[in-house]
Amino acid sequence: MKQQDETVEETSSAARFSLEKLRGVLLPFTTPFNSDGGINARALRSDIEMWNETGISGYVALGSTGERVHLSERESLEAIKAARMTVTNRMALVVGAGQQGTLATIDEVGRVAEAGADAVLVITPSFYRAGMTQAALINYYIAVADASPVLVMLYSVPHLTGVTIQPETIARLAEHENIVGVKDSSGDILALAETVRLVPRDFAVLTGNGAALYPALCVGAWGGILAIGCVAPRLAVAIYDAFQAGEHERAREMQQRLTVLTRRILVRYGISGLKAALDRLGLVGGHVRAPLQDASEEARRDIAAVLKEVGDNYEL
Repeated sequence: MKQQDETVEETSSAARFSLEKLRGVLLPFTTPFNSDGGINARALRSDIEMWNETGISGYVALGSTGERVHLSERESLEAIKAARMTVTNRMALVVGAGQQGTLATIDEVGRVAEAGADAVLVITPSFYRAGMTQAALINYYIAVADASPVLVMLYSVPHLTGVTIQPETIARLAEHENIVGVKDSSGDILALAETVRLVPRDFAVLTGNGAALYPALCVGAWGGILAIGCVAPRLAVAIYDAFQAGEHERAREMQQRLTVLTRRILVRYGISGLKAALDRLGLVGGHVRAPLQDASEEARRDIAAVLKEVGDNYEL
């Protein structure tokens, strides 16, 4: 089991960051851009200030929702620093990382840690997909964790990478003192349940699928890192709180509404739809970066309709 006493090694990353901050709902926020295409740091801070008041546990900067793969190194550090200025001390600031090579990932983790990350969410390499065996993933993550100055979370997102971290692999990696959790975006509840069964109790298992938040909690997940939570953070938090209170019927009813939002905004329209929804709600979503395309007028009308349909039942 990992050391949970934060007073033991005050110089360690675990000592500086309470794992309890990973319980609940974390938002993998979008990256707003100026009209000239640069990062709109002021808008990013404004969005975070609004989300800070919604009961969430923290944030993930530069995840897949944050268009990390479209940002330069300079821009990535700019986004991290803008978020660090605005995220309160009681919340987690996890930063997405991960290149195709182990050494490049280690270098990136060092840079984002210096910029203010509490922990890093490291995606699986995927370009040489056939070579990404479970053994290769174990070696990769152990090397990164050995070198990382901050805590490491695993990121399994097979619909984007084609690579899945299996429950047994997650359990093997959970033995490493610097690897403290996983974001599983597969939506496979049986695999998530098996992960929960195999890992230590102090290992944070979070779903990345908004339609699976309540089922994930039922099988023992700590919460979720939910892109749709950027649109409906209070609804997502309310599901978590209802589950914790044993109000399962209420949690299931709210989950149905979150699932509608997930499927009709995020699944149907992707990041551009998520940003359009944020614009509609008075936050700053803005443009996506090419080659992604902004939501069409037809998509925006559809998004407005679903927000209106669900709007009486939740507040931002």
